[in-house]
Amino acid sequence: MLPVNRMKPQSRASSSWSPSGVDLADSRRKPHFLWRTIFTALLIIGCILVLKHSSGHRVTTAFSQHEHGVTHVLVTGGAGYIGSHAALRLLEDKYRVTIVDNLSRGNIGAVKVLQDLFPEPGRLQFILADLGDAKAVNKIFSENAFDAVMHFAAVAYVGESTLEPLRYYHNITSNTLVVLEAMAAHRVNKLIYSSTCATYGEPEKMPITEETPQHPINPYGRAKKMAEDMIIDYSKKPGMAVMILRYFNVIGSDPEGRLGEAPRPELREHGRISGACFDAALGIIPGLKVRGSDYETADKTCVRDYIDVTDLVDAHVKALHHAKSGNVGIYNVGTGKGRSVKEFVEACKKATRAEIKVEYLSRRAGDYAMVYSDPSKIKKDLNWSAKYTDVEQSLATAWRWQKSHPNGYRL
Repeated sequence: MLPVNRMKPQSRASSSWSPSGVDLADSRRKPHFLWRTIFTALLIIGCILVLKHSSGHRVTTAFSQHEHGVTHVLVTGGAGYIGSHAALRLLEDKYRVTIVDNLSRGNIGAVKVLQDLFPEPGRLQFILADLGDAKAVNKIFSENAFDAVMHFAAVAYVGESTLEPLRYYHNITSNTLVVLEAMAAHRVNKLIYSSTCATYGEPEKMPITEETPQHPINPYGRAKKMAEDMIIDYSKKPGMAVMILRYFNVIGSDPEGRLGEAPRPELREHGRISGACFDAALGIIPGLKVRGSDYETADKTCVRDYIDVTDLVDAHVKALHHAKSGNVGIYNVGTGKGRSVKEFVEACKKATRAEIKVEYLSRRAGDYAMVYSDPSKIKKDLNWSAKYTDVEQSLATAWRWQKSHPNGYRL
């Protein structure tokens, strides 16, 4: 006889039977199961959308596509002193501008001024990024349709470079390589490089021409020259249009008072002499400390070629306009006239109408006695020449901005 499977009767207390023949416990679980199913489906859809986006399905914007008649310029370091003035000029000239800056030296306040002046869609965008991050830089190039790069981003204090040389080689030379690699990968073939007269060092003859041998005497100048060398080598690639501008000591600010120079307080010691003069005039520091009074110059202080930032920016925009495929243009950007530090200090006193105490100290490492330009080549090729050549007037313009912005862009 086959074994009989005897089932133990269920007690009524534990029974969930219903007249419809449906287990009530199952019935209660169904809504929960339905919501879990819906949630899972939504999650899968979300994942698909993310995957599509990461594989190239991006939202199209004015910045991500080329537009006939509009030149889209990437301005590296566009939150800094010179870069922000360049971005302003480009925007006024109807260029489309993307600023990339890590704000280590730049000011978000300058970007905000530009955004308020040009709020229209497709005119200006700001991207917070470090050019030392190759992955981030490549992403920026992949998501934007750049027609040209104006490369300002750099730490730029001679004295600081002698104290932190590796930082300068990384920030200037290595970061420029990252930019060049991104340009190559995304076929951006026009570069305006903001270089420096520091690549010349201390030449035997004055004025400095573009043919003057380059023998930089400080890490800042050497890092810039290395970057120039890389750019010149890479420019041999077919289709490249390159302009290298070696400019001299920058002063001044936007004549309409919209932008100015606002270095971080901890960097004042390394900054430009104009900033130190203004700090002394404002009483932020007790007086002006001049490094070196034993140079072989007429009054024993350094001689420099002071170029107004408005003129400098004009030279960059003209270089962009004249950049030609298969050509490398190298130009000095200066006034062609040298002025001593003593002369500069006197001009600053007149511009600020302040009594400035001056203390002369020993020379600063990496400095040179005399440097001024011969700007005849840029005059001939680009029809550019400095217009704001009155140092006192340039300082007076910058002083007006300083007085109205005693805390920089932090009003």
